[in-house]
Amino acid sequence: MPTNTPDTTTRKAPARDIGRRELLKLTGAGVAAFGAASLFNIPFAEAQDMSNGANNFYTSDQVTSEKVMFKSQYEWRVAGNLFLPNNLDRATRHPAIVVGHPMGAVKEQSASLYATKMAEQGFLAMAIDLLFWGESEGEARQIVSPDVYAEAFSAAVDFLGTREFVDRNRIGAIGVCGSGSFVISAAKIDPRMKAIATVSMYDMGAANRDALNHSQTVEQRKQIIAEAAAQRWVEFEGGSTEYTSGTVHELTADTHPIQREFYDFYRTPRGEFTPASSTPRLTTHPTLTSNVKFMNFYPFNDIETISPRPMLFISGDQAHSREFSEDAYKRAAEPKELVWVKGAGHVDLYDRVDLIPFDKLTSFFGRHLAA
Repeated sequence: MPTNTPDTTTRKAPARDIGRRELLKLTGAGVAAFGAASLFNIPFAEAQDMSNGANNFYTSDQVTSEKVMFKSQYEWRVAGNLFLPNNLDRATRHPAIVVGHPMGAVKEQSASLYATKMAEQGFLAMAIDLLFWGESEGEARQIVSPDVYAEAFSAAVDFLGTREFVDRNRIGAIGVCGSGSFVISAAKIDPRMKAIATVSMYDMGAANRDALNHSQTVEQRKQIIAEAAAQRWVEFEGGSTEYTSGTVHELTADTHPIQREFYDFYRTPRGEFTPASSTPRLTTHPTLTSNVKFMNFYPFNDIETISPRPMLFISGDQAHSREFSEDAYKRAAEPKELVWVKGAGHVDLYDRVDLIPFDKLTSFFGRHLAA
């Protein structure tokens, strides 16, 4: 795969992957042999890879889209793709939904697909870039800040609720993967979000503190924190930025099966997307020094206070991340629902339109955002 090497005076390609890579090593899962040939020896097709129902870049002739920008409480501007049904009556107020992308992704990856599909069902829907990512503002780029991520959802509610054709009392939210934990964090302190759904949710706090299946020790956690702290000296004194976690850029015989799952989406035409604020080599990778902010992120604490607003948790029954949806569902108060998608893995629900239960999302928001 062709890559662009960034200016190393300001950015550095990921040399250490102590985030997601270490998380995967610690799961104890077996490594499937891939074969001797690397995918780097296979030229990418020009068109999107739509195998097995994947359609990340789906567009609809029933929907009109427009780019929008709006200020957050921190005075940084949040970028959104707003999707409107073609038959929208602007003289009437309608329900709206804000959609957040997976951690490390941007709004063009998964979030815009979900927003387009919900707009087809008559909702106004907006996919947003989290602050520090994609077209949203915030420096340095690709920083981890769970509080600021949650603020992006509330800022989206500010924007939607001040449109003349939106009913501000009927605004819901969808969080995919990491955004599932960010939208929960936002909804706990923003009751304007009247119904909340998560899909393939990652609790980014637990994932970084404990790894999958609680397989990371406290000593290993401390080592990660120490490396990030040491890197702060380097960067404060003018050294290059170090990046971590994210998705590998090459498959080998030893690549973990979960990394292969992410690679198939982020590093192939199926879902690969590079915003102007990044480079192909840096996409999906947060900064090393900021990634430890997730260690202090506990989105499920007090999740029961979201009640009586309804919550819907959707996960593949084969997803490596299913433990996070199970945990959130257990802690949440009624009304709540946990939906298992048979045969689906984690990344399958990013873009495999034949597996994603859009009918369930439509009925959930239709019921709970009704006039």
